Amino acid sequence: DGILALAVRHASTADPGKRQWVMLDGPVDAVWIENMNTVLDDNKKLCLNSGEIIKLTPVTTMMFEVEDLAVASPATVSRCGMVFSEQVDIGWRVLTASWCEKLPERIKDLAEQLTSLFEGTVDIAWE
Repeated sequence: DGILALAVRHASTADPGKRQWVMLDGPVDAVWIENMNTVLDDNKKLCLNSGEIIKLTPVTTMMFEVEDLAVASPATVSRCGMVFSEQVDIGWRVLTASWCEKLPERIKDLAEQLTSLFEGTVDIAWE
């Protein structure tokens, strides 16, 4: 079995009281994404080459982070919920600002200092 089959099998047997996420990141291959149609539709079943069928639980979600869907068919695209993000809307500064907005009240007054610390170190670390 490949890593996707192992991850989906694990998610399908996990505690039904806990939400399960299977995250996929990378380019979309035309054949591979078409084989995902049974997972993406209401059946939520992963059909493996071996003939095994893994049924996802109602609390399992598969999420795809892809650059584009150029090779995906309209049938596949229609099964997916899409979130489009502009390049300028993502990055560490946006995440830091969002995180600082949600700081607990007891340290809310440190948000500006924390932001300054990130500003002074993150860009240097990326270099």
